[in-house]
Amino acid sequence: MSEISNIGVLTSGGDAPGMNAATRATVRTAIANGLRVTGIIRGYTGLVAGDFEQLQARSVSNIVQLGGTMLKTSRCEAFLEPEGREQAAARMADAGIDGLIAIGGDGTFRGLRDIYVEHGVSAIGVPGTIDNDIYGTDLTIGFDTAVNTALESIDKIRDTADSHDRIFFIEVMGRKCGAIALEVGVSGGAEAVLVPEVPVDLDELSRAIAQGKSQGKTSYIVVVGRGAGAVSSAGAAPSDSARESQGSDESFSAMVSFDDGVPNRGRRNQAAARDLPGEYTTGTAEGEPGPSATALPGGRRASSRPSGTGRAGGSGHERLDRPDHAAVVGHVEERPVRTG
Repeated sequence: MSEISNIGVLTSGGDAPGMNAATRATVRTAIANGLRVTGIIRGYTGLVAGDFEQLQARSVSNIVQLGGTMLKTSRCEAFLEPEGREQAAARMADAGIDGLIAIGGDGTFRGLRDIYVEHGVSAIGVPGTIDNDIYGTDLTIGFDTAVNTALESIDKIRDTADSHDRIFFIEVMGRKCGAIALEVGVSGGAEAVLVPEVPVDLDELSRAIAQGKSQGKTSYIVVVGRGAGAVSSAGAAPSDSARESQGSDESFSAMVSFDDGVPNRGRRNQAAARDLPGEYTTGTAEGEPGPSATALPGGRRASSRPSGTGRAGGSGHERLDRPDHAAVVGHVEERPVRTG
């Protein structure tokens, strides 16, 4: 391996809080050790196109407190193909870039692996994703901020749920990893947490909520990981025809998505709210509005009206010891880098 004198740095995939701080540390540490640093603009897209910029210590001044990424980011279809990676390696060679540091998630890491295997490019991956789904590290850059942002919103949502005697199903990000949902649910004192790693038994969830209702509990928070899937009592995921037969009445949705490989974005599993007494309001931790409806015993529904979720303040960590906490999470196993 030849001596490295010029390293390229890029950010790729979804932006995550802390990417600018990681970029700043990379640039200034490299310069302090006598290396040149080339900024690659817009991630792998810039690598393929040769969109490079020489960085100095002052190039990364006053960015450590900023969100997003000063190097810009994108998702590059061309880099998924061998021809695109070949062009990227050629661009690096023409610019005299000896090594590559990429800050991003699992897709970024797969790209680094491929260009290393195919073209021998020296590479280092810095785990930067709110999903916390990179194998080999306890925390990824951006995860802690994502958790605390969601907690602030859930604190406010809980106040509204308590005031109106409602059940809120709150969807958080994370793709196929339930780390955000689990951390937020436990720290925020949610009554249930639905994660992709554990199949969701809607009957069990219904019984838990109904039991609390019979004991005088009037409001609930259910945190739903983005990739959480639902199963029936028999343990099988509902078929497409079964989902379609539930209808498309968005006024009676529970924001529990199926994730069985079939494209279904925008659909909602109405079974999650069926036969559960009380009022249900859908929404996200980001404050997006959703419809609400009152569920009556036997699956009957009252009229619906628009409703939304509020933003919040406060940490929520004081609710760790809530006696009514009954998270439906099961055992979450450590997994290698996830694809998709």
